[in-house]
Amino acid sequence: MATILKSARSIVPLMDRVLVQRVKAEAKTASGILLPEKNVEKLNQAKVLAVGPGFTDANGNKVVPQVKIGDQVLIPQYGGSAIKLSGDDEVVLFRDSEILAKINDA
Repeated sequence: MATILKSARSIVPLMDRVLVQRVKAEAKTASGILLPEKNVEKLNQAKVLAVGPGFTDANGNKVVPQVKIGDQVLIPQYGGSAIKLSGDDEVVLFRDSEILAKINDA
């Protein structure tokens, strides 16, 4: 059963879940040639849109997510729970432990 939501703002992650949106790959080469949509691959880079509050482990310690809203992160090629938004937009819900790395702006 597919649910189409109007916007990502209506999604509030629970526990250690992180809501991300993949960065769209350039559809134009450096020399200005436009690429067909089927030849543009999905990038493993995403922007964090929302973060859950964390969870309490078996020892009673509070475990908070390592990322915050606005961070650029690397995500696995497969996995997560994809959520369709109105239009062609899609966001993905991952656990904090599934996110591979943060990307620092240099």
